[in-house]
Amino acid sequence: MKVPAIVIASSLLLAVASAQGQGVNDAQIASIVVTANTVDIDAGKLAEATSTNAEVKKFAELMITDHTGVNKSAVDLVTKLKVTPQDNPTSQSLKSGGESNLASLKALKGAAFDKAYIDHEVVYHQQVLDAVDKTLIPSAKNEELKALLVKVRPAFVAHLEHARMIQSSMGAPAGSMGKK
Repeated sequence: MKVPAIVIASSLLLAVASAQGQGVNDAQIASIVVTANTVDIDAGKLAEATSTNAEVKKFAELMITDHTGVNKSAVDLVTKLKVTPQDNPTSQSLKSGGESNLASLKALKGAAFDKAYIDHEVVYHQQVLDAVDKTLIPSAKNEELKALLVKVRPAFVAHLEHARMIQSSMGAPAGSMGKK
């Protein structure tokens, strides 16, 4: 099942490239943030319900908790600022990639599921970090929105490192996509 991971990684790269290629406004950033977190919450819920690996289950629970917290903070902020998240090509691509990932994962069981889930989490968190660093933080006009992005960034770094640690205990993916 290496092809779906590569296809999904490619769609994430296109989403990030799309955001970088076009200027994004604060309403679009809000939509991207909420969508990116929701995608990871949904994958975490599937992993929590499907995995039989204690480490993978624990990681999935962390993804659900942390990304739900980030979404709550983002929604609270945009509500306070009276900004309505604006759907855009990047948020649409993230949502589509998330749906494709869930469909691929649902077809797997056991160690194959665990490996595919963790491999995707490594790629996904790296892409989200790239988008945060190269597009979202630099494009944010509202200082509170920018501050929220800066504040949550270390959690994404920690998630990436945690996923890489689990990935290395399972064996690196083909092509070492998880390595820098």
